[in-house]
Amino acid sequence: MNYRKALTYISLMILLIALTPINSTAAVSSPNTLDVSVMRYSPSPAEIGQYVDVWIKIENIGSGEAEDVSIEMFPEYPLALDSSSNAAKNIGRLKPDTASVHKYRLYVDEKAKSGSVEFDIRYQPEDSIWLKNTFEIKVGSTAYDSKGSIELEEVSAEPEVFSPGDSGTITFTLKNSATTHSVTIDGEEYDTNAHVQSSSLTADEGIKVSSISDTSGLLGPGDKMDITYNLEMDEQLCAGTHYLNLAIKSNSHIYDCNWEIPVKIDNADVKVIPTITPSLVNGEGTIEFDVANIRQNTLYSVNVIPEAEGIEFSPREYFVGTMEPDELFSIQFEANQVTENITQPLEITVEYRNGMNEHQTTSQMETFKTVQEDENGISNIAVAALALVGLLIPAAVLYRRKN
Repeated sequence: MNYRKALTYISLMILLIALTPINSTAAVSSPNTLDVSVMRYSPSPAEIGQYVDVWIKIENIGSGEAEDVSIEMFPEYPLALDSSSNAAKNIGRLKPDTASVHKYRLYVDEKAKSGSVEFDIRYQPEDSIWLKNTFEIKVGSTAYDSKGSIELEEVSAEPEVFSPGDSGTITFTLKNSATTHSVTIDGEEYDTNAHVQSSSLTADEGIKVSSISDTSGLLGPGDKMDITYNLEMDEQLCAGTHYLNLAIKSNSHIYDCNWEIPVKIDNADVKVIPTITPSLVNGEGTIEFDVANIRQNTLYSVNVIPEAEGIEFSPREYFVGTMEPDELFSIQFEANQVTENITQPLEITVEYRNGMNEHQTTSQMETFKTVQEDENGISNIAVAALALVGLLIPAAVLYRRKN
């Protein structure tokens, strides 16, 4: 009898559990709705003794929202995090069919050997157990039997010469120096392709470098490729020659290349050279001066603007255009006085472009000298001089008589 009661009680409990609605939050937080993967890593393969960036993607592939999602990185030797404080990351909420990508920076030990290395990623939705996935990446350079050699054929910078604070680009043209499609060494035939596995550009302090083009590729005999980097000069960078280092990882270690690239910095501006003293006769006059490009490179969109208080100029500005190094232009402006007193000096502003960088320099000249002439062309100064002479002659005669 007791057995039947117990069996009936158990049956009722099972039925009650079956009829109870499933809590939506529990379903949402189920760890089975999350998928973790390595999106990519760079460089690939990871280089021994260098840092590698690893992008981890965690995606909600379920039908409900995942709450308070967290991931944590556990690298194994020879990998190590750049900082242990960067191991854990709280992602927060993940809606269905959405993903979050987090980048980890790992260091590959200098004594590491080429091959595959592993690391663990733990992940956890809110109030759930931690789950773990193990991933691997490749470490070490890939070696090729190709015998093509890379040469640096050309370097072009825009602008050619930078000013402090300028930004621009520098482009390297790489060429496979091979002239035939194969070569025979010790009785064995090899292709003459040149593999550009990676390239990197480093610079002196005060120069910021960033890549804007592909830095890898395959070059057949005689083929070329361009690699372009952005350069940004610090405002306080001193004038002179600074150096970049271009490193190319090629077919194998013996084919790797390093070049030291000079970059010129010049803080000179367009120079304004006065040729005559600015003057006005009866409120009108002509100003003349030279503008010279004393920099080492070509300047563009050169524009000259005169300015002085109480003076109107015609034309208001003079567009020179392109100026080659050491090129000089002589410029004239007609000046008209529009106020009585002129106390401020003449200023000449020169605007120009160095590459895509806008520059402006202002030179202060002399103050205008004003002269008034009568209708016969005799100036006030001449009249005053004649009057002075007229007074001096009688005085001289009187002096001689007394003697």
